[in-house]
Amino acid sequence: MLHRLWLAAASFIIYNLCRISGRFIMAQFHTLFNPEKRHKAAKNKPAAGKQKLVSLYQAGIADGAHWRVRHITFSVARGEIITLIGPNGSGKSTVAKLAAGILAPTEGRIERWPKLKIGYVPQKLHFDKSLPLNVRRLMCLTAKLPQADIDQALAEVGMAHKQQEEVATLSGGELQRVLLARAVARRPDLLILDEPLQGVDFSWEATLYQKISEYCQKLQCGIMLISHDLHIVMAASDRVLCLNGHICCSGKPQEVAKSAEYLSLFGHRAGAGPKPPLLALYEHRHDHRHD
Repeated sequence: MLHRLWLAAASFIIYNLCRISGRFIMAQFHTLFNPEKRHKAAKNKPAAGKQKLVSLYQAGIADGAHWRVRHITFSVARGEIITLIGPNGSGKSTVAKLAAGILAPTEGRIERWPKLKIGYVPQKLHFDKSLPLNVRRLMCLTAKLPQADIDQALAEVGMAHKQQEEVATLSGGELQRVLLARAVARRPDLLILDEPLQGVDFSWEATLYQKISEYCQKLQCGIMLISHDLHIVMAASDRVLCLNGHICCSGKPQEVAKSAEYLSLFGHRAGAGPKPPLLALYEHRHDHRHD
């Protein structure tokens, strides 16, 4: 009796392993002989020689029968800035959380460099006003930092004079600047910025975007950036992924800016149509090398 049960169980396991293996092999053949899929996968790879920090392969996440995002394939490498753009509800924050490990994929897989240290700035973070927490304590909340590192990180975003201020009293823009400083002070390998300058004064926006570009060189980290500021973000990026539940188009900023999918999603904001463009797109030119 036990022998029969063991044989039945073994047969069941072997059958399912063969079925899973068969699906995987068929998927690989489908990609191999599908030029469009092969071309998209190639465009979403970092330049040769760069260390991959995180890679998503056909990743997707579902809430019941509804897919928040699906068929997401791209990698982020050290020393490059990847920008995710798309309309509200297109899945940008979801993809960022998948890359950070905050969310687990329903399908596909995600690979991370084993020693990966991630700095994450969320789109919104609310603090209870009754919580006795000042800026300096927030900087050291999960790990101690040298005072010199705290001073430098806060000074770079114009918040050094606010170290003793209660976090709950900061404006939305001030809090975002502190959170950016906190993420950078830990010297991450991968910096994930989800609308990092939301609420930041206009006078600081261009300065902080320039700082983000400098962090990429200074820390030799990879950066995944989400923002609605198309003109600045597109210009500051090495590669752009346009999302709408899936990757609509991807590539260098100049390529994406000319694609039909991008123009369809953003219309005259992208410089198309009878109205003058609200935001002017300009090219990002490197005067440095990412080794």
